[in-house]
Amino acid sequence: MIRHLAASRWVKLGPLALALGFLSYGLYAERASVAAALHDLAWYSVAGAAVAVIAGLGCMMLSWRALLADLGSPLPLPAAIRILFVAQLGKYIPGAVWAAAAQVELGRGHQVPRRRSATAAAVGLLVTLATALLVAAVALPLSSGDAARKYWWALALALPALLGLYPPLTSSVVNGLLRLARRPPLERPISTAGMAQTVAWSLLGWVFFSVQAWLLVMDMTGKGLAVLPLAAGAYALAWAVGLILIPFPGGVGPRELALIAALAPIMSPGAAIVVAVISRLVNTIGDLAWALLAVVFAWRARRARAARGDAGHADVAEIPGTRWLTDMKTHRPG
Repeated sequence: MIRHLAASRWVKLGPLALALGFLSYGLYAERASVAAALHDLAWYSVAGAAVAVIAGLGCMMLSWRALLADLGSPLPLPAAIRILFVAQLGKYIPGAVWAAAAQVELGRGHQVPRRRSATAAAVGLLVTLATALLVAAVALPLSSGDAARKYWWALALALPALLGLYPPLTSSVVNGLLRLARRPPLERPISTAGMAQTVAWSLLGWVFFSVQAWLLVMDMTGKGLAVLPLAAGAYALAWAVGLILIPFPGGVGPRELALIAALAPIMSPGAAIVVAVISRLVNTIGDLAWALLAVVFAWRARRARAARGDAGHADVAEIPGTRWLTDMKTHRPG
């Protein structure tokens, strides 16, 4: 029965529909203030937020690439862009495994073993979550004493998440899970230098994501640098909430609701809804921009091999079309 429920489309789409329903009701109930806030929002703030998101996503890609190289599979930059950002489109599909499954399958075209790809995807997600909680735990108390008391649990969650990034512990847990799955252990453990580089790129990504949130919040409130800690902490906390609630594709719904709640002390509900919706919009633009660049790189690589007459190894573009996108509903990763 549990397997049947887990495979049900209604079970997967139900939580998403519920969250979007609450968000839509909020838009309707606050429609007057939402309209006023949209009218006041400057185009250059939205453009700046989009650029910051694109830069932040690039840093997250470099974080994942550094981890994969440390595990023994260094990738050229174009190949890393092709694999990660085409695969990331899977996060918008209901279900928790599509993006990771796509990374594993696309990585095989570049001789990345499946367990290594899966390990990089899982540990990379833990790094991003841990650094998000760290940003929230540091930034929110800086915004006000009330925020420090209200969001004490972010610090409580950040500490074990950061401890989980201790390389010997991380490698031990991964190898333990591989043993349970009756798979060989990692060929090489995660090194301290590799983990440090991975975390550093992730933290730089959160700097750009914080700038994105701050540009939108500043434009709405007109309070300048004073709202930077709250904007950064609120966005990082909302992102972590969206990641933890797995059934929601791309964190759609919970992330917006959490961001609206965290921004309540400094702006009206209508303005907070606008920030949440525009933030989601620029994040989607960032995903699509990187995915388009990935397709361009794949097309150029395919043309270069065709000109050389080299069958070579399979490229992302040669995994029929983006077949994984159209077959997701019926294909189950092995």
